Amino acid sequence: MATILSAQCTDERVNQVTGPLFRNHPDAASIRELSQAELEEYIRSCGLYRNKARHILAATRRIEEEHAGRVPNDRETLMALPGVGRKTANVVLASVHAAEAIAVDTHVFRVSRRLGLSQGTTPRQVEEDLMHVLPRGTWAATHHRLIFHGREVCRARRPLCGMCPLTRWCDWYAEHEVGAPQAAPKTPR
Repeated sequence: MATILSAQCTDERVNQVTGPLFRNHPDAASIRELSQAELEEYIRSCGLYRNKARHILAATRRIEEEHAGRVPNDRETLMALPGVGRKTANVVLASVHAAEAIAVDTHVFRVSRRLGLSQGTTPRQVEEDLMHVLPRGTWAATHHRLIFHGREVCRARRPLCGMCPLTRWCDWYAEHEVGAPQAAPKTPR
């Protein structure tokens, strides 16, 4: 559910929304008891909340009816659920089922291209390139590292190249030759 909510929304906002939602409705069965309007009230600040509420309610229903209440553990079955695309399916595979998968979000896309790990112009192309250049046992962990690096250092508008430990391997840095020292990034939690 949180991954469906994350589309076009920050993780910070999703965490603010899911706290009260999951506290009051801790499982799929209790979420399904909500009306569309009630769920919309919980998730309104995530944007696209009407579609997201509709998808969440339909997906929880299908998981219960077609999968005995268990979240599917293969990409195609996950992607058949309402509101679940490839990125969401890969997040679920890696986070819920401990499967090796690479979800390409905006951070993974940007950092992979800047570092020269991919020249892909679509998330799918970047995912495939990463699967070729990274050892299989590292995909899920690398996905999280790329996200963290993209949020804290390799930002979209003002990357902190002066603080980046990867500049010697970074195609973008070599091309732009930026690098005045900047504020240190946050440390991982």
